[in-house]
Amino acid sequence: MEKPDSVVAVFADHNAAETAVKKLTTAGFEMKNLSVVGKGYHTEEKVIGFYNTGDRIKFWGGRGAFWGGLWGLFFGGLFLTIPVVGHVVVLGYLAATVVAAVENAVVVGGLSALGAALYGIGVPKDSVIKYEAAVKADSFLVLAQGTTADITRAKAVLASANPSSLDIHAANTTAGHHVPA
Repeated sequence: MEKPDSVVAVFADHNAAETAVKKLTTAGFEMKNLSVVGKGYHTEEKVIGFYNTGDRIKFWGGRGAFWGGLWGLFFGGLFLTIPVVGHVVVLGYLAATVVAAVENAVVVGGLSALGAALYGIGVPKDSVIKYEAAVKADSFLVLAQGTTADITRAKAVLASANPSSLDIHAANTTAGHHVPA
């Protein structure tokens, strides 16, 4: 089975990322084909916490309402610490790929678990490094996966949310396509 293509948008803040997710779902994209990645808290905050009861999760800290609200929309997620990047939340389909990278101790050319997961869905290594740097700088990634037609449509929807960068990555090739935002 072929891997789906992906589009990755980088947003400067959690409000813009949340708006992008809402635009994608309003446009008919299924939550199972979307992911959001970002820091669990802003670098100046000292405390973050979360707990899980059944199918609900509660975060607290400056971005608690953002992550808690999105968590309920996605099918799974995780909170992990990535060396140099910090505490990261990954929601959606990418979370399972990160878990597999962690459980299997997958190391792709010195990439973190997040980097290995991105690389595993067809994101080239130079773009992986760019996305990890964006997350480290408190930006958020919104990802969509699907057929080439789905990704073309997702790119147009994401572009309307004014990302700082927007890239399409074909999963079955070694190079992604950079699309100016």
